[in-house]
Amino acid sequence: MEITTFIIARRDKALLVGDYSLYRQQLARRLLVRVIMSIKLFAHLLLLSAERAWAFAMHMKSTHAADTSAKGITGSTKSHVVSRLRKATTYASHLVKLLQEMDNDGALTQPLLEAQAYQQSLQGALSFEKGDWEKCLQSYAETHLLYTALAQSRGPKQDEVFKDLLSNTIDPRIRYAAYQMKLPRTMSIEVIVQRYIPRDDNSFVKEVLRLHPQLLQESGTAGRKNVAGDLADVPRKMTWRSRTVNLEDATTAQALASVAAAETRLRSFLAANQASNRRAKAAAYDDVLLPSQDAVDATKTAIDELTAEGVPQGDPRMQALQITKTAVNYNLVEWRVGRNRVLCGDQDGAKFESEPIKQSKKPRADGKPREEQEESNGRKLTRLKERIVLYDSIIQSVDSVKDFPGVAADQVFMRELDGKKAYFSSLRCLAIARSHMLHGNKRNALALLSRALDLSSQTVSSSSFGKLAAEGVPKLDIRPAETDSLKDLLERSVLQHRALVELENLTSAKSQNSFKPTPMIQRLDEYPPDGVHLTNLVTYPPKLQPVPVKPIFLDVAWNYIDYPGRPKKGASTAADGNIGEAESKQEPKKEAKKGWFGFGR
Repeated sequence: MEITTFIIARRDKALLVGDYSLYRQQLARRLLVRVIMSIKLFAHLLLLSAERAWAFAMHMKSTHAADTSAKGITGSTKSHVVSRLRKATTYASHLVKLLQEMDNDGALTQPLLEAQAYQQSLQGALSFEKGDWEKCLQSYAETHLLYTALAQSRGPKQDEVFKDLLSNTIDPRIRYAAYQMKLPRTMSIEVIVQRYIPRDDNSFVKEVLRLHPQLLQESGTAGRKNVAGDLADVPRKMTWRSRTVNLEDATTAQALASVAAAETRLRSFLAANQASNRRAKAAAYDDVLLPSQDAVDATKTAIDELTAEGVPQGDPRMQALQITKTAVNYNLVEWRVGRNRVLCGDQDGAKFESEPIKQSKKPRADGKPREEQEESNGRKLTRLKERIVLYDSIIQSVDSVKDFPGVAADQVFMRELDGKKAYFSSLRCLAIARSHMLHGNKRNALALLSRALDLSSQTVSSSSFGKLAAEGVPKLDIRPAETDSLKDLLERSVLQHRALVELENLTSAKSQNSFKPTPMIQRLDEYPPDGVHLTNLVTYPPKLQPVPVKPIFLDVAWNYIDYPGRPKKGASTAADGNIGEAESKQEPKKEAKKGWFGFGR
């Protein structure tokens, strides 16, 4: 480094445009810039050192977590992990102090808030490994508050970064620490933060709450909104067939609250749009199916967590979750079945009427109005196939309920499920019978209708039909009016098709009687594959028919027809006339032969 050149060059440059005072001010500004640059470099050095220590601790923890033979992290390894986290926390504390010294006015800048949130997250991780759950909750509660404030003050892109950090790292640690402290599972993350955040001796928390006083107010009631957007309570209990259990898992309780809100919206929509087509009504069910599936997933996650912790099946918490699992799964099946019933049409598809065909809006060339066309059989068969697929899906959903925990032991409920399955199986047979009728197979249609009538007699209406009738929302429950209407329709259809089949039998018998085969005496050279009809042996009374007479004279024309190769009778007689005459003179005359046809005795 050339010191003399450095000094002379800067002195001469400053004295050319001013005096020593200007030179002093220039040096002060350059010195401040260098100090600031050095402070930033030192801040990055502290941040990198803290991250290196934290990464070393997480590496040791993940290595031992993958080793299934060891019983967790114990002994010196545990102490080493705690030591690394303590070192990372120390570096983060120095970073906070350094940034506080840079801000002489005492204002909370964004880097300072981020540094404090980072330091508290490391402090929470240290307390987590040491098993100090109360301090862990306090540290993570402050981290949650600071990151929430930063998310509200930043843009959409950085907002997602803070939200992902909260949902993937901070909130699961808060939930686990709350479980270790035996806090109710219905207590949400926001309520835990509000309860355990340090407010007395923490300047950061006081300043953040002064700038954002709505954070804790929103946290106390977050996630509890009803249909109109107002605040409502999350359910704390659930009743399933005379069994009432507590909802200890907060995620499941919030999901059930969302399901209740979606059900209210669906009822309002169906009441206000009764004239809408069935596809629009079925689409409205999707808003209920999604939160219902979330409730099922949340319950399954809660059961998996307890199973991973080694909680036995006989534990009251596990028993309550199993009942909740059955209830939420059955609720999901009910809404799926209700959606399919809406798609089937009026009276669950028992009525089948021709749909109008859309006419072209363009006028005809001759100016005459277009005539309404009847729906073709092909389109009718397509609609029947769609209904059969829906019935199959409903029957499969009803069968899946029998596999839920505790259902097989409830004999009354099993009989109710069998009755509901019989109802939809009867509708399925009715749809198949109609397709056979379109093909002209009356006998097959009659057999299917008879089977549908037998199944309809096994149908059992739901015990909650009164509530269902008041709500007007189709689900898995069946009203008595629906079963009676289906049974009446099937009885009339069976009688109608019996008459049609009987008419068909009479018509076919009459056509068979009009044809009389040849009597057996005239078909002796044929083998009767259908057996001998004793009533058709001969024709009686006999009819006048031609018969062959004297068949031996049929060849008398031989002497009078000139066949090819045979000599003519006249020539032979003339040539042999003399010889025959002489011989006749010499021979004696013989007696004439007597008898039939020239054969005498």
